[in-house]
Amino acid sequence: MNYKGVIIEESLANTSILDDIRIVDTKVEKVTPEHKTPWINTWTLHTIEIQEEIAEEFAEQLSHLFDKEHEEWYADFKNDIYHYIVYTHKVFKVDLQNPIKYKDARAYGISIGIPEYQVDFAPDDVVWKR
Repeated sequence: MNYKGVIIEESLANTSILDDIRIVDTKVEKVTPEHKTPWINTWTLHTIEIQEEIAEEFAEQLSHLFDKEHEEWYADFKNDIYHYIVYTHKVFKVDLQNPIKYKDARAYGISIGIPEYQVDFAPDDVVWKR
């Protein structure tokens, strides 16, 4: 079962990893103060699909490709069984039947400077309205 998620192109130091996956849709949004990324003007949000057999390797590779100057980024993708949350040099794989790891993934994101309202990937989280 393939994975679906979103990657913000501006979060990547090297965008060549996007060649390994299917981009289903792309949306560009203007950066506002709520985005907390004043060094860029827009976010290019790619809705992506990743083949199940490469998901783990893709997550690990992605964790090494975020912007080195601004490491407070994450990307996530999931299917009906697992949810990958990928930070710089850190990957969380959450079993959706036992979602306790969401707590650790969320706490980690906040600890590296991501605003609390932006780590809204758990099913019970209020989704950030941009």
